[in-house]
Amino acid sequence: MNFKKANKIFAMWALSISIVCSGLIFYPQNSDALTDSGALGPVTPKDTIYQIITDRFFDNDTTNNIPIGTSPSLFNDANGDGKGDGTDLNKYQGGDWKGIQAKIPYLKNMGITAVWISVPYENREDLVSGMYSAYHGYHARNYFATNPHFGQMQDFIALKNALHSNGLKLVIDFVSNHSGPSTDGDGVLYEPDKDANGNYTFDANGNPTDYNGDGKKENLMVDINNDITGFFHHEGNRPDSDTSKFGFRHKELASLADFSQENGTVVAYLEKAAEFWKSKGIDGFRHDATLHMNPAFVKGLKDAVDSSTGGPVTHFGEFFIGRPDAKYDEYKTYADRTGVNNLDFEYYNTNKQAFGDFSQTMQNFGNMLISTSNDYTYENQTVTFIDNHDVSRFRYTQPNDKPYHSSLATLMTARGIPNIYYGTEQYLNPGNSGSDAGRMFMQTASPAFSETTTAFQVIKKLATLRQSNEALAYGTTEIMYSTSDVLVFKRQFYDKQVIVAVNRQPNVSATVPALNTTLPVGTYVDSLTGLLYGETGNVTNVSGQNKISSFSLSGGEVNVWSYNATLGTTIPRIGDVVSTMGRPGNKVYIYGTGLSGSATVKFGSTTATVTSATDTMIEATVPNVAAGLQDITVTKGANISNSFAYSVLGGNQVQVIFHVKKATTAGQNIYVSGSIAELGSWDTLKSSESFMNPNYPEWFIPVSVPAGSTFQFKFLIKDAAGNVTWEGGSNRSFTAPSTVTGSTDTPVYTWQ
Repeated sequence: MNFKKANKIFAMWALSISIVCSGLIFYPQNSDALTDSGALGPVTPKDTIYQIITDRFFDNDTTNNIPIGTSPSLFNDANGDGKGDGTDLNKYQGGDWKGIQAKIPYLKNMGITAVWISVPYENREDLVSGMYSAYHGYHARNYFATNPHFGQMQDFIALKNALHSNGLKLVIDFVSNHSGPSTDGDGVLYEPDKDANGNYTFDANGNPTDYNGDGKKENLMVDINNDITGFFHHEGNRPDSDTSKFGFRHKELASLADFSQENGTVVAYLEKAAEFWKSKGIDGFRHDATLHMNPAFVKGLKDAVDSSTGGPVTHFGEFFIGRPDAKYDEYKTYADRTGVNNLDFEYYNTNKQAFGDFSQTMQNFGNMLISTSNDYTYENQTVTFIDNHDVSRFRYTQPNDKPYHSSLATLMTARGIPNIYYGTEQYLNPGNSGSDAGRMFMQTASPAFSETTTAFQVIKKLATLRQSNEALAYGTTEIMYSTSDVLVFKRQFYDKQVIVAVNRQPNVSATVPALNTTLPVGTYVDSLTGLLYGETGNVTNVSGQNKISSFSLSGGEVNVWSYNATLGTTIPRIGDVVSTMGRPGNKVYIYGTGLSGSATVKFGSTTATVTSATDTMIEATVPNVAAGLQDITVTKGANISNSFAYSVLGGNQVQVIFHVKKATTAGQNIYVSGSIAELGSWDTLKSSESFMNPNYPEWFIPVSVPAGSTFQFKFLIKDAAGNVTWEGGSNRSFTAPSTVTGSTDTPVYTWQ
């Protein structure tokens, strides 16, 4: 079992207390408190995210449909009425930030507490192959100017302020893997004018200005066809046949100009861009294409962002895998290695198989919930989804309401942070498979924005439950019963519980036998109030054992039974921590219950400074402790909370790219370990990831280490059976660059 996982779970249950049933009607508690700075804070497992492709949601400002200086050919308006037709999905449709702002009441009424929007900065302004616009935001042109099709910076700030004033957090899509298509000459980046001190210049609203008076507000910075600074990799497009780590990270994704993330100039530029958008008051980043990125760069980028003014924000990324997938081991450890959580493609794939095409059983789905809870160190921080912009609409896969609703209810109650793709609540179905087909213009596809659909109501009711019962946000998962078509699972955080019973079959009923339970004796009303045919559950005592009485599930029935026990304020309990990785001096947010009052926070045995504390959140500062894993605990009087694993960094992270020559045999890979925590402190189980070898027998790997640190290291071999062979000779020594965005290569060593 994963050490961090075991430590977290076993410590949690060591503090369990007896169940006291004082009635079976439970009322919602307040959502997470504001941070000490007054911000809403990062996205947590209590939140429900709503993903919006900005251009495809709602047009509330037709003046930016064809921005000044852009071609009308980019906009889908065949009838000339100045509005998007929703027919040519390769072009802009007109959705904008004012449109999202106009629909905040709709989102709030659905129970949404966080919104993930498209890349906000400027993308290329031409049609690839004469057909495809960059409405999606994945062809960066200028990171410091807004996409004019969505609005100006003042419109972005207005959206952010409106969301925050309504209690909704804002996550932006962010691309640091590539710019535009290299084959079309769009592998370029522009930047604003600079003043005499080298600072970008903006007007009072935050938009770039023509500072130097040359009639332009931007300047060409880099061009893949004249790449004098080595800003891009030049390895060509990765064919599907190349499944190597080097291929994914150094070759182009879909012919998009691939950034050389090992280059200190690139690191500095992208960190500056991310910090620029953080400074606008956002609450998180969704990082595009993390499968294709250098993890050492990602770790450093996340560290730079979270160490800048404002404290940590949410980070999750797109590590795209199938099921099964040879990269699963790399995927499941990504959050531990970088601090950036995953969009949960394992959940998505299993949901599609179990609730979509029925190619897998509900037993298999339940097994996935358990295996991933064991595999993921921070399983409640993964972002779960049943569809998004990179895959086919789930409604196309599953057009039957009953399993569709069952899937949605399961998403909203399973571990992780649920993400709702815009229009899922309106049953958007393009009638075709594929991600592009699913990127429909909601204003034309479902203009009513109905709040009465069953899917809308399912999301609303269960988002509210997620806010009020910590079992859904922070709890463990247990499978209580499963068959090919039925799943009964429990979420539990100390005495708080939620029991979910699901029948995916639309027209076949099932009987569930009596189940042992720790719920108090009584009756439990369906939290969905019968919306999915659910009924009241009964718990009785049979020969000293509490049992949920046998019950039947009609076709498509879902029962959600909640027991929201009062945990009190005396005993502190940790449910979640954001971030889970950082340096001494960084802010950290600790979520749970019983955290108010004279609480002491410790990292290991070292006391941290507490900035603020409420019953549900503590804001503290990471103390000066040794780098590596430290257990966070909260103490109140004689009561000590469960522990939560936190990865302390040795300082500002820079890259050292290790090189070694060594001939190996089949199944062998090269690694490096050394004297600092970032190199595993000589523990071979915590060594670097395996090296890449495009020029075998030379191997290399970038590793994130503290700036200016001098450390010792050695190379080692691991074979397919896990056997370890160290190189001989004395320990090697190296000093990392002191520049905080630095990157440097070691010599090409020869194995000794």
